Amino acid sequence: MSAFLSIIIIIAAILLTLVIFIQNPKGGGLSSDFGSPAQLGCVKKTNEFIDKLTWSLAGTIVAASIIITMLQPSIENETKTPQKQQQKENSSPSKQPSNQKPN
Repeated sequence: MSAFLSIIIIIAAILLTLVIFIQNPKGGGLSSDFGSPAQLGCVKKTNEFIDKLTWSLAGTIVAASIIITMLQPSIENETKTPQKQQQKENSSPSKQPSNQKPN
């Protein structure tokens, strides 16, 4: 499951990088290349789409990262498990088989 989420994060990061390169820092970007005053509505829709795509990809990365973190086993559980097993082994009395006599 974490491998699948890692692949999703990588794909979303690559797409987010491409979407950010499309945008112009001064608000032009890809939408300014299509621009004429008659097409102003279409330009606005392109800007909105790019903004929504940017936020969606960023949200996908954040959500997948949180899910991967929650799926990982905690360090406390990993370190306590061997100690509990050792305590159980040490606390159980050692019994000799009944058919053997003590030396």
